[in-house]
Amino acid sequence: MLEFASRIEELHPGIFIHSVYFYGRSLIQYGNVNEQLELVASRIAAIPELESGFDAIGLSQGGQFLRAYVERYNKPPVHNLITFGSQHMGISDIPLCRPYDFLCQVARRAAKEAVHGKWAQANLVQAQYFRDPTNLEAYLSANHFLTSINNEIPVSRNSTYAKNLASLNNLVLVLFTEDKTAVPKESAWFGSEEVPTEFHNEEHQAIFGSTSRTIIHMRSQPLYQEDWIGLRQLDERGGVVLETCVGEHMQMGDCWKRLVRDYVGGSR
Repeated sequence: MLEFASRIEELHPGIFIHSVYFYGRSLIQYGNVNEQLELVASRIAAIPELESGFDAIGLSQGGQFLRAYVERYNKPPVHNLITFGSQHMGISDIPLCRPYDFLCQVARRAAKEAVHGKWAQANLVQAQYFRDPTNLEAYLSANHFLTSINNEIPVSRNSTYAKNLASLNNLVLVLFTEDKTAVPKESAWFGSEEVPTEFHNEEHQAIFGSTSRTIIHMRSQPLYQEDWIGLRQLDERGGVVLETCVGEHMQMGDCWKRLVRDYVGGSR
């Protein structure tokens, strides 16, 4: 992250950069996302350089976390939000293991079986945006992060979330063309898998026929069509930008430069 920040400074000399991070890599994987967000929001609110608003860049899961900041807090406000390879509609599978890594495969199966448990939902970061289309009932019942920021629970929908997201100048959603870490990769564009009918073969860690699986794209999502979070309003005034980076998850190469040049630093 520090290297990326220095490259942004090269592109925008003199720009103020605040990097959101936690001490210890384990906190990227473990912790309560809602509590972490509250802490991040309080830190951002205390930074004088940001009091008039700022542009934000979210890398991988950081993208949906920053979107959550916009929807829930947004004081100071975000002007432009760029997310790279983020999981806005969650992940429907846990990242694959290396071939013949049997311990990893055992742990992976155990994690999938326990993902909707109370402990996982309060402590495992990936579990808090795990959204299996074959088990939406369990997801809607157990999840307290992604269901919230996507306003998926009718009785608890928050109109402030929609108002705040629609207030962005631009929401730039970047998908990695060869992404195999975030499943489905189209989640970066608010896409999700349709409920599959194929047999799920755990030995091969994939759904048969998954290369031709059906994706529900952003504009076909109920979340968009009924505008639960202000995404449609933002899109219809030209504020949603869909971009791609060629490569695997977070292999940005130089594709980030044009986006950061155009959407960071007050140019838009």
